[in-house]
Amino acid sequence: MTHFTTPPYVLGQASVQRVMLQVLLALLPGIAAYVWLVGACIVLQLAIATLAALAGEALMLRLRGRPLRLFLSDGSAIVTAWLIALTFPPLAPWWLIVVGALFAIVVAKQLYGGLGQNPFNPAMIAFAVCIVSFPALMSQWPVLGLKLSLGEQIEIIAGLAQRIDVMSGATPLDSLKTALKLGEGAVDVPTLLATQDVFGNFAGRGWEWVSGGYLLGGLWLWRRKVINWHAPLGFLAGLSLLAGTLWGWNPQQFANPLFHLFSGGAMLGAFFIVTDPVSGCTTPRGKLIFGFCAGVLAYIIRVFGGYPDGVAFAVLLMNLCVPLIDMYTQPPIFGMKDAQ
Repeated sequence: MTHFTTPPYVLGQASVQRVMLQVLLALLPGIAAYVWLVGACIVLQLAIATLAALAGEALMLRLRGRPLRLFLSDGSAIVTAWLIALTFPPLAPWWLIVVGALFAIVVAKQLYGGLGQNPFNPAMIAFAVCIVSFPALMSQWPVLGLKLSLGEQIEIIAGLAQRIDVMSGATPLDSLKTALKLGEGAVDVPTLLATQDVFGNFAGRGWEWVSGGYLLGGLWLWRRKVINWHAPLGFLAGLSLLAGTLWGWNPQQFANPLFHLFSGGAMLGAFFIVTDPVSGCTTPRGKLIFGFCAGVLAYIIRVFGGYPDGVAFAVLLMNLCVPLIDMYTQPPIFGMKDAQ
């Protein structure tokens, strides 16, 4: 008797759990730089976000009658939790992290059917909802170099210590936008970047090390074939092209592309957010288009919008376009092109 099987015939070792574990490992260089620059508070926020995400996932799985162990152990909720913690201010109150994690898991993921069904990136949904609802808290970033003990950081996160202004500052993107707004277009950007302490050698004082950590982790994911090069390259190209064009046109009013690449969430967005296989495009050309348009939108929102960084909103806007992009970038079915 002859037995027939269907392709694929070569099976790899890829699994959701394995992929998510590698993504978590790739985030560690950026987290290490974060701890060095800001303190161990980011580890506490990662733990809070993880517990909240797993609790929300378990509750929804129980209500939906799904097996808890199978879905809780795949690591997808933990990846979402870590992205939330890394995009929120590290000294944000604990309940803000919990709100973001629960909204991402319960509303943006489970209400759509769980992993593989959500049309929007859950972590970016959480960021967008919280920055619109709590703009002041989402803007309180610590001043780098401010020495706080772990106990003091825990007291701030827990709400046991008063949040004083000297402990919070603006991100490099926010500082640049505020300076341009106050100067009504009369600010010399190169001089500003060279003289203000918040700006580093080419991005934000210290923050370029965090971005470099994300870049290192992202390249490792690409080397491991966990992600493809299309979406990250498209995102970085779109951001750099528009930034370079405006910088070349008027370098006194627009920052150079290197500043935009290594400040804010550009590297995190390029390698860990636009590469989401669920809410992003699936075709190679579609991934390029998705990433490129997200990079252009992120720059437009950064420079001309009302928010200091535009990665989250750019990704969510492009999530809406995924079905259309995939439809028009589908490669021909094997054999159909020759038949025609």
